[in-house]
Amino acid sequence: MTLPRRRVLQGAGALVLAFAATGAAHARTIVAARVWPADEYTRITLEADGALSATTQHLSAPDRLVIDIDDLELDGALRELVGKVSADDPFIAGVRVGQYQPRVVRLVIDLKQPVRPQSFALEPVAAYRHRFVVDLHPTVEPDPLLALIRDKERAEQAARQSVQDALGEFIGRLDRPRAPGAAAAPAPRADAPAAVASAPVQTPAPPHPSADVQKRIDRLIVVAIDPGHGGEDPGAIGPTGLREKDVVLAIALQLRDRLNRQPGMRAMLTRDADYFVPLHERVRKARRVQADLFVSVHADAFMRPEARGASVYALSTNGATSAAARWMAQRENASDLVGGINVRAADAQVMRTLLDMSTTAQIKDSLRVGREVLGQMERVGDLHKPRVEQAGFAVLKAPDIPSILVETAFISNPDEERKLRDARYQRQIVEAVATGIVRYFAKNPPLARNRSL
Repeated sequence: MTLPRRRVLQGAGALVLAFAATGAAHARTIVAARVWPADEYTRITLEADGALSATTQHLSAPDRLVIDIDDLELDGALRELVGKVSADDPFIAGVRVGQYQPRVVRLVIDLKQPVRPQSFALEPVAAYRHRFVVDLHPTVEPDPLLALIRDKERAEQAARQSVQDALGEFIGRLDRPRAPGAAAAPAPRADAPAAVASAPVQTPAPPHPSADVQKRIDRLIVVAIDPGHGGEDPGAIGPTGLREKDVVLAIALQLRDRLNRQPGMRAMLTRDADYFVPLHERVRKARRVQADLFVSVHADAFMRPEARGASVYALSTNGATSAAARWMAQRENASDLVGGINVRAADAQVMRTLLDMSTTAQIKDSLRVGREVLGQMERVGDLHKPRVEQAGFAVLKAPDIPSILVETAFISNPDEERKLRDARYQRQIVEAVATGIVRYFAKNPPLARNRSL
């Protein structure tokens, strides 16, 4: 039996509407596009209201990365990405976007240098929705220890040149002819005894140090400073909007400069700008420069806004020393989820294995330096706890480097958020941490590295 024509047309129309509704449901909208440039790598993040499906092609002559994103219409957020690339970006020369095909947007990233691209998707977490991430890494990773030593040599050369310039100016003033009318030097009295020439006094040379002592004298102490969070991961946010990632970077930069003024000491930063560094990569950076100490700087939040005071943490392999320490470690260890890591990267898996190799000796030394730093921070203000606490912080798990995590204050406390904004308080925290570090190394000189500096 044949259905009436009108009923057939109604059914076909309903089918078309169903397809349209399905297509609309699958259409994606970009809610934000962000670029995080750094010398280390540049990250592009596309945040959407649904999971993005994309294919990438790395092309040469000229060097560029082509990304085709399905089920997407070109919108304002993607167009804004073009203007978000800074001229000093080490990797990106420019970005072009266009509607390549119906419901397919093409992104072309013009490159300044050969890169090792990585792209991956992130599930919604914290305040973020679905994210598609493209990381542009250099093909050849620079040697960070060599860069650190060269930076030290440049600073010392600049200091020597400054001294020479000042000395030259002083000698120049001595050599200038005396101004007219200036008093002449008094003539010697007739009854004054004649000058007697004498041999210069011979100062006995100090005994030559042993090879072991000389090695310690010549030893450069390297401190890895780790400003927490960064980039996609803002960290904790205070009542008036102060972001943890910003304030700890400001403190870390000051701490680096303070330690670099210390003779025989050099500091490196795991990040020196606003970009994200995965937890395992922070540890790897410290190990690559064969750091003698790892200091992670934070300004965390707590469940209650009245929580206050500075804290110092070391690693624990036997559980946390308090419920608060356990809570803080869980919060910090979730940083990778918010900041976004490529879990498919092989080196990440290798480093996660290394992070389980922490030793009793490392924890013992971490507690020693932690007590020195905490004792100095007590002079600045309140302490959250009067002892170094311990918990399973992933960032403290370098197996061969004493490592501490310093909570400068609770950014969730309105009073302490105001202190963290204050330049004077920041300087006091920097001086306290630096003094504690110097005191620790005065009592515990580091051993020689495996390679010559």
